[in-house]
Amino acid sequence: MKRYVVLSAALFIQVCLGGLYAWSEFIPKLKLEYSISTTQTQIIFGTTIAMFTIAMLLAGRLQDKKGPMFVAFIGGILFGAGYLISAFSNGNFYILILGVGIVSGTGIAFGYVAPLATCVKWFPNHKGLVTGISVAGFGGGAILLAELVEFCFVMGLHINDVFLWIGVVYGTVIIASSLFLSIPPDYILPVKKNLINLHTLTRDRKFWRMVLGMFAGTFAGLLVIGNLKPLGLSVGLSSTVATAGISLFALGNAAGRIFWGNFYDKIGNTTVPLSLLWITLSVGALLFLGENNIIFLLLSLFIGMGFGSCFVLYATSASHIYGANILGSVYPWIFLAYGFSGIMGPITGGWLFDSTGAYAPAIILATCLTAIGALGCHLLQKKNQTC
Repeated sequence: MKRYVVLSAALFIQVCLGGLYAWSEFIPKLKLEYSISTTQTQIIFGTTIAMFTIAMLLAGRLQDKKGPMFVAFIGGILFGAGYLISAFSNGNFYILILGVGIVSGTGIAFGYVAPLATCVKWFPNHKGLVTGISVAGFGGGAILLAELVEFCFVMGLHINDVFLWIGVVYGTVIIASSLFLSIPPDYILPVKKNLINLHTLTRDRKFWRMVLGMFAGTFAGLLVIGNLKPLGLSVGLSSTVATAGISLFALGNAAGRIFWGNFYDKIGNTTVPLSLLWITLSVGALLFLGENNIIFLLLSLFIGMGFGSCFVLYATSASHIYGANILGSVYPWIFLAYGFSGIMGPITGGWLFDSTGAYAPAIILATCLTAIGALGCHLLQKKNQTC
């Protein structure tokens, strides 16, 4: 029974943190009320992703030493504080980077790594499935936040008030949920011989295969979700449909984590290039979007499913290869690839739109890069079938 309490607490935390992917919901308001450019909105989003991944290096080590409760508790404080800072920004670009980007991004790292590394210890025989479930909330969290933010805007709330509300309510939920995280009482702590250093990791082809897959898949996914609402608006879709696209992306993100995690348990690492091929085809199809509401919504769902695979497949692979007992120390190095894509993907998409007035060049770039990633991961797997 205890393990289901831990899993439930993990889901509550991840739902709150997953509001990160609802960022494009704020973009039209920031541009309208404060004249912030598309590129600047993506710099804020990219900074959040970058801090998320960089801070995970520290969060992972602390999780191994101090336990999941302590780390997730700190994450809740930082996440809430970041949005409270942003609530008093009055649209100042640099304060928004500090609040949403740096402080809340660090909080997301602390809140994310603790449930991820904890749940696999409670369910050792279903690592892929439980990893998918434990982070499904993160993928689906944008559904809740996007709809709530849209409702707040319709009701006339100012964007600063919405930031304040997120900081108080979400921060409180994360802190409260962290109190229920723990490791199994019979779990054997890692011994020194099980540890692995960065030098050893960087000489391992299996490590670089996971890094390549993580970068390629998340570059495309972040470029899309970071610009999804304005992308929909740019082709003539209504605000309601564009917001629904965010929700369906988030739904796919959540469902994809469970689907791909379960799929991995059945066929192993062959799942990796297949998931990247899925992303390639889904993102490329955006070029034929036109003004069709149904196509936009379906592609948002499919891209979200592919994007969600990145956050279960590589964590599960690392757990199988290096051991669940040191996942909190190894996985953050793989996760750094997500940080690089967080800087490059959304900002590139925003810059290309500001430069050309269209999202087609960014979509073509993302499609090509993901296709290269799929091919690269396939070739690396063939060279080392034990990966």
